[in-house]
Amino acid sequence: MKLFVGLGNPGEKYRANRHNIGFLALERIADAHSFGPWRKKFHGLVSEGTIGDIRVTLLKPETFMNDSGRSVGEAQRFLKIPLKDVLVFHDELDLLPGKIRVKTGGGNAGHNGLRSISAHLENDYPRVRLGIGHPGSKDAVSHYVLNDFAKSERQWLSQLLEAVATAAPYLAKGDDARFLTEVARLTQNADAAMAKGETAASTSAPEAPKPNRHPAGERANKRQSALAENLKKWLSGRKSGNDQP
Repeated sequence: MKLFVGLGNPGEKYRANRHNIGFLALERIADAHSFGPWRKKFHGLVSEGTIGDIRVTLLKPETFMNDSGRSVGEAQRFLKIPLKDVLVFHDELDLLPGKIRVKTGGGNAGHNGLRSISAHLENDYPRVRLGIGHPGSKDAVSHYVLNDFAKSERQWLSQLLEAVATAAPYLAKGDDARFLTEVARLTQNADAAMAKGETAASTSAPEAPKPNRHPAGERANKRQSALAENLKKWLSGRKSGNDQP
């Protein structure tokens, strides 16, 4: 069994914050792999299911970011999951927006959620680092991470979350390299499809679209529109009876 932990702060006030990208990643994984309903447990919200042939428990701590370790530690001990099988999804200031890395152990780079987990579990657990970029000044960090993703960021965010959910079976199996390769491939393909669609739109005469246009580009654009719409629902504070505190 694996324990996937998403870091964030509970409540609608924080739902769309950059700091909550870990929550968003777990919600997308749960949707993509038909996990069970979210329920209260371990001072957080838990959903259980299977990714590929691996049993996985998803955990969103409700202890607030600075005390995330209390929830994660309780879950890890109760479920008797080895430290190497506890994967923490979190926002990463030191990566460009939309970039992703996986590492085990290392420094916490001032991230209070990671610091709390390390205090409860030791430090050698895997982290899925989801890049949100840096505001450019240390003094601006708190304001930046505790503010919502901008509309201009929703395209790359939607692509990243979809790719993470699609490639999650490799992560569950412990094949971090293949997971990262697949996420990169999926996001690059999505970018290329979007660019192709935009180029076609800018060069086509509005009153006379090409009659033999290949449907692949249309399907890709429709898929991106659907992803963006789903993300818009998440970021607008979609309410559900299963994931309310």
